[in-house]
Amino acid sequence: MNSFLRRVPATLALAPLALAVLLSATPAAAQPAQPPHLAWKTGEEAQRIEQRIDELLARMTLAEKVGQLNLWGRGDEFRMEWLREGRTGAVMNFTEPAHIREVQQHAARSRLGIPPIIALDAINGFATYFPQPIGQAATFNLRLVELASYWSAREARAAGINWTFAPMIDMTRDARWGRVMEGAGEDVHLATLIAAARVTGYHRGGLATSAKHFIGYGEAEGGRDYNSVWIPVSKLWDYHMPPFQAALAAGTFTVMTSLSAMNGVASTADRGLVTEILKGRFGFRGFVVSDFESVRELLNHGTAADGPDAVRRAFMAGVDMDMMSGLYDAHLADLVRSGTVPAARLDDAVRRVLRVKMHMGLFDEAPYDPALARRDLATPQSRADSLAVARESIVLLRNEGDALPVKPSVRSIAVIGGLATHQEDWQYSDNAGLPRVRPDRLPDELRRLLGANVTVSAAPGLATHCNLAAGDTAGAVATARSADLVVVMLGEDCEQIGEGTSRAHLDLPQPQQALLDALIATGKPVVVVMHTSRPFVLTRFVGRVAAILQAFHLGTEGRTAIAEVIAGRVNPSGKLPMTFPRATGQVPIYYDRLPTGRPRVKHFRYETGYLDESLEPLFPFGFGLSYSRFALDGLRLDAPAVPIGGTIAGEVRLAHTGGPAGQEVVQFYVRQKVASRSRPLRQLRHFEKVTLEPGAARAVRFALPVRSLGFHDDQGRYHVEPGEYEIYAGTDSNATLAATVTVTGEAIVTTP
Repeated sequence: MNSFLRRVPATLALAPLALAVLLSATPAAAQPAQPPHLAWKTGEEAQRIEQRIDELLARMTLAEKVGQLNLWGRGDEFRMEWLREGRTGAVMNFTEPAHIREVQQHAARSRLGIPPIIALDAINGFATYFPQPIGQAATFNLRLVELASYWSAREARAAGINWTFAPMIDMTRDARWGRVMEGAGEDVHLATLIAAARVTGYHRGGLATSAKHFIGYGEAEGGRDYNSVWIPVSKLWDYHMPPFQAALAAGTFTVMTSLSAMNGVASTADRGLVTEILKGRFGFRGFVVSDFESVRELLNHGTAADGPDAVRRAFMAGVDMDMMSGLYDAHLADLVRSGTVPAARLDDAVRRVLRVKMHMGLFDEAPYDPALARRDLATPQSRADSLAVARESIVLLRNEGDALPVKPSVRSIAVIGGLATHQEDWQYSDNAGLPRVRPDRLPDELRRLLGANVTVSAAPGLATHCNLAAGDTAGAVATARSADLVVVMLGEDCEQIGEGTSRAHLDLPQPQQALLDALIATGKPVVVVMHTSRPFVLTRFVGRVAAILQAFHLGTEGRTAIAEVIAGRVNPSGKLPMTFPRATGQVPIYYDRLPTGRPRVKHFRYETGYLDESLEPLFPFGFGLSYSRFALDGLRLDAPAVPIGGTIAGEVRLAHTGGPAGQEVVQFYVRQKVASRSRPLRQLRHFEKVTLEPGAARAVRFALPVRSLGFHDDQGRYHVEPGEYEIYAGTDSNATLAATVTVTGEAIVTTP
């Protein structure tokens, strides 16, 4: 969606000191104003809004109606007078408060004074950055996920923005895809809960959401962005639809189509999905927006002959607003005049846009005052909450011999890697010119936390923090040799993350691996901090280092959170939201795979697997270590049999058996043993993050409605079947505690 960045002229970029100027005038005790809490109106209030829309539609010209359906962005092609002319209903990528006020003033001088929607990719922050969404998912803490979206919205709203192109709720099992960082990982249950939490957080912070990308974008073949996808109907409904249904239930105001084509039909021209399912079956009241220039890209898909044909296909499919292609602006009015596009369809699209604006309260809100922006940017509370999320996002993957936290015997630490020693943290949306606060350096934070008794030295080791070119390896090795413990921070930065950054190889780049090999060769214990936006292949070094921390780009307070974990101030509790492969050739790899007729049992040639690699992952979904030790036992079901309309309930006992107080994520998985079609070997159906003091124990309960355990067939019908179901409890997807329950009664089949 960020293709526009190439078009933004330097003259429109936010001045580097803009945020510093804003923040320098912020009183220490300033309390930010509470943003509007967005929600769909109901009852008489909703009826009055529809009446207002009727009155406004009756006054609008054809040109003004078409104008409401155009989304333009800051750049060479945009003209402010288009707002006065009623030629655009929404704009995007204006981030400086004064420019946003100018946008509103121009729109207010149009004939009808219809306010614009002002949009931005506020994915995981604005001035205060939070962990990337994949990192938020690693918390397994929905309260923190909602909090991160709240602050991203609250800060963007303070700058005058009122619509975000988030949350991205595409499901993916392919770590090669660059946009893994925007989603919640591979599991549909976790992703569905997170979709609802993120919509709720954004709305509480004052931003309307755009659930994206409808639908299937995360299945891009080969992990290549923009590539085609092939998804069976059953998989579409079981795996891809639930997060969108959750976002709709949480009240998302808009939905964005995908840049991809599913099963040969471009999403932007798929009437069956957009109009019949999204607007019809799901009853979606908001508007549908295309992705960046995806209306024009129908020509590249080979499903439109020219610009007018692309407009006809997209508009009649149900795409209400055109993002940046300019084709609605150029051709839609002519298509309506000729009768090719019915006037009723035009009015429906305009009604949807106006409905969103009125339910957002844009027609009635006071004029935006840019001087107030500083109250909500990078407040002490937003930074404290960013740190709280970052702490729980960190996943401890290895800790041989309890290398972490730092032992009292360690008197010197060498911090290696440009990612650790610089003060930048490249964010996917930075190129839009967003202001932000620079994070602290990892060596500085370790010095602060460990005090004068521990000497902390640092060396970049690589040419830049982008980590793609060799640097002073000899200097880094010399620094490491003089220390008791080596901490090296490796991974992805700069333009290696986000849209358009698909990878064929998930190993460390050669310069990073060479540096790591040299550090390991010193014989000193090495702690690796993986600072990536996706799972990497760690096989080459996992058994040769003392500890590994996985950090999914943690944001403004990320270096502080990492230092706290290393120093032992924070006990890590993150869990992997995606499976980590042993080799890129295993990708796509995921825990909830279907059974095969020849499972890996005896490990011989004619069983499913590889000749040159294990079938199993390096680290499974849901995995994450702690400085605490926990024991899980006593899985018990309330009843050995339940009716098909009932609930499978029970509990398991979690005990703290050693180490400091800590948190553990207790996970419950389900498998239908025999069904009318193959069912996954197990699926996550419930989890709870539990905090325990040393020596404490508690029962963790679960309750699973049997009707929620069904599946769809190839006609889209939903089946819930009787029979035996296995319940697994554990602390990752390899959960071993098991119990069996029998579901009784007649099968339930729901027709779509």
